[in-house]
Amino acid sequence: MALPVGIFALFVLMVLPIPPLLLDMFFVLNIAIAVAVLMVALNARAPLDFSSFPTVLLFATLLRLALNVASTRIVLVNGHEGGAAAGEIIQSFGQFLVAGNFAVGLFVFSILLIINMIVITKGAGRVSEVSARFVLDALPGKQMAIDADIAAGLITADEARERRREVTIEADFYGSMDGASKFVKGDAIAALLILGVNIIAGFALGMISHGLSAAEAGELYITLAVGDALVAQVPGLLLSIAAAAIVTRVADKRDLSGQIGGQFSDPRGWLPVASILAAIGTVPAMPQLIFLPAAAIAGGIWWGLRKKAQEPEVVDEPQQEPNPDAIDITEVSDQTLVTLELGYGLVHLVDEAKDAPLLKRITGIRKQLSRELGFVLPQFRIRDSLEAGANEYGVMLGGLAIARGNIKPGKMLAIDTGDVRSSPPYTDLGINGEFTRDPSFDCPALWIDPPLRDLATAEGFMCVDASTVVATHANQELLTQSYQLLGPSEVSTIIEDLKARAPALIDAVHPDPLSLAALTRILRALIADGIGLNHPQPVFTSLALALQTTQEFNAVIDTVRADLGARLVARAATPQERLKVVTLDAGLESAILGGMIDPSTGQPMIEPDCAALIVERVNAAITEAGGPVALIVQPPARRAVAGLLKQRTARALVLSINELPPTQPVEVVGVIGQDAPVPNARPKGLPAPDGETDAQAGMPQDVTA
Repeated sequence: MALPVGIFALFVLMVLPIPPLLLDMFFVLNIAIAVAVLMVALNARAPLDFSSFPTVLLFATLLRLALNVASTRIVLVNGHEGGAAAGEIIQSFGQFLVAGNFAVGLFVFSILLIINMIVITKGAGRVSEVSARFVLDALPGKQMAIDADIAAGLITADEARERRREVTIEADFYGSMDGASKFVKGDAIAALLILGVNIIAGFALGMISHGLSAAEAGELYITLAVGDALVAQVPGLLLSIAAAAIVTRVADKRDLSGQIGGQFSDPRGWLPVASILAAIGTVPAMPQLIFLPAAAIAGGIWWGLRKKAQEPEVVDEPQQEPNPDAIDITEVSDQTLVTLELGYGLVHLVDEAKDAPLLKRITGIRKQLSRELGFVLPQFRIRDSLEAGANEYGVMLGGLAIARGNIKPGKMLAIDTGDVRSSPPYTDLGINGEFTRDPSFDCPALWIDPPLRDLATAEGFMCVDASTVVATHANQELLTQSYQLLGPSEVSTIIEDLKARAPALIDAVHPDPLSLAALTRILRALIADGIGLNHPQPVFTSLALALQTTQEFNAVIDTVRADLGARLVARAATPQERLKVVTLDAGLESAILGGMIDPSTGQPMIEPDCAALIVERVNAAITEAGGPVALIVQPPARRAVAGLLKQRTARALVLSINELPPTQPVEVVGVIGQDAPVPNARPKGLPAPDGETDAQAGMPQDVTA
């Protein structure tokens, strides 16, 4: 009932005469309401936090106008009796604030009126009008965004209903504020008219009804009229400031004072203020006793804010008791693709207090692999494992172990790369160490104490620390399984980057005819075959051309490999260097192609004895050549032979005859399937060394592989 009773009281003030004491009480209430409204407006974090402001502004304006009517009645009826007859509030404003000089009071009232109408009210009204227009123009888009979110399942029906309610309230609020700003403007105009009525009527009543002279009537009634106008104008100015503060607010987590204070707390803005004030204070004509203390105060503010900015920020988070029955998804799933597990004896390798050498090595691995593969590898996770031994480590890819090893912390691994003149276990060298094998390349090695490093290096060993052993082993195994590191997210990043430079090339591949999943499958197969994506444009160009002739998976891979054969050969030899080649005997190759076919893949199945022969002869050729060799086969046999050798020898490159560049010089180091190696034999179709013809090489024209 408070609001209806209050509205009724406003009409009583306008119609019925009230005693001066009650009028003074209402004047105090009017000022208190204006101050309270201003404080609520300043403390609101967002305009909608004070959504009732337009209605409050209406009631406050009505109260002020009702008080103006009541005070006018008292001034005109009892003004001839003296200033106290109109109430102490009006007398105080008329006598004390303007020193009893009604001319000064008129000027002060005029200035306040100008500030209220022309500056604050006009600006707030313009802001309200523009804000209402923008909010109403954006309303359909916000409604469509809510509908799209609920259609996509991003929000529930209750959340959508709440967001629609907020959007509606926002539109209603700014629309109401656009009209409510007219209340403030109308109130200022009404105050000016009421002042004029009080002055004219006071002159007339004082001289006609009460027999006062013009000077007496002017001094008495004008002073009371000015006091009455000032009493009403001060709360009106406070409400105008509140309206302007509301419509000019920007949504923030802080209230207005916190928002302004936080943005003025940057110490860089106060040092120039102190410097400029100090410079002005040094001018002889300036009042130095005012400028120099002000400069000192600004400098003190700068110093205090600077010290506060350098202090570490302490955030007190409320402690919440964990629910023993709650199970989080992070407790039952591991979202990390690559994980490095360490035994408890190796934890010091990732201790930052001990320089964390393994962390630096792992970061180097990610950078190196990312450069070689052409996409950014996800973060590696390092954790201790209670199941592993004290000095054991493991490299996990997708939850499966791809490498495990055992190292000696505090020792160094001296690796024999072929330059040591002695033979394992190197007891004749006088180096006290534990014999082992390098986990990365399976080379013979010794675990030695760090002081023996220089001696071992002099004997031809390559010495590395324990963290390097782990990092190198992880690098080799991840490089072997690198295709598993490529996912749709990485492919999408490659597409976006390449699309900015070659949009037509991407349009020829994705999304038609290849979806993101199909493109990811093809790129993973190419990476598994040794074609990295560090130069993606040639790969996508070959892929686009291959898709013009076929979209069958294996056929696309073979076509791209044939087009990028030079990149495959570069793994074993430069374009000017002779590529050491091993081939299959024609009979052996025919037996493979004419044998059993795997019904699931459609690829030839190699007999166990034949497979053992191929692996043995390829490894022997690698040993004789002292480096990688290429096994050249016919296209239908490439995939089966490559699958055979992939896990058995890492230094053999399996190529089809179509993938060998025509300009690449070759050197045949063996033919598998003959009783003995034929060093001068060269399969039909292979280019001759240094551009020789078959006749110049002394070979028959019909030799086949």
